[in-house]
Amino acid sequence: MTFAEQIIAFTRALRPSDIVLPPGFEWLFPYDNAETMRSLTIFYEKYYADSQARTFIFGINPGRFGAGLTGVPFTDPIRLANLCGIENDFPKKPELSSVFVWQFINAYGGAEAFCRDFYITSLSPLGFVKDGKNINYYDDRQLQKTAEPFIVWNIRTQLDFGANRDAAICLGEGQNFAFFQKINATQGFFKEIIPLPHPRWVMQYRRKRVEEFVQRYVETLRSSF
Repeated sequence: MTFAEQIIAFTRALRPSDIVLPPGFEWLFPYDNAETMRSLTIFYEKYYADSQARTFIFGINPGRFGAGLTGVPFTDPIRLANLCGIENDFPKKPELSSVFVWQFINAYGGAEAFCRDFYITSLSPLGFVKDGKNINYYDDRQLQKTAEPFIVWNIRTQLDFGANRDAAICLGEGQNFAFFQKINATQGFFKEIIPLPHPRWVMQYRRKRVEEFVQRYVETLRSSF
């Protein structure tokens, strides 16, 4: 199977009902939406229709307006259409993290060059919602405890797609990185985890320095494999 075929099969097989979340939390599960599956299928078949290994980049978990809508990590409907050439029927609302991610992807050389070398995913392949808002797996101790086996399974399973086991990139230098380091120490997924500031943090708190962070990303990515 190609890298793309493995991603698509993995996504189709996800079943959120297999894990009962703590009271008040809900799964963010977009993959029963035909437009989401159509969009992600086109994206992966366009950029990952081969069997070569890639360096993995791990986010936290999907949000409602990026991967939780389009099915493509850190890619909102605007960038999916304008930068990937994949027209879609989603509301054309920008998502902050997606704006930054596609800035550094373009600085790296564009979608084809980036996707040839890297694969973006998340520690949890499904997102979480509470009171109608995005929740990170680490925002609640019980949620993190419940999600941990799912996260470990997710990473272990996706390694078989074709992962560079020497290093992985972690988006987030705080709690996401600390958790990833902890499970990597026990599971031995990668020789090294390299942290970078999370795209949303950059856009919310360091927006005037975006170009500086884009350059930092590109330099780190180029030295990671």
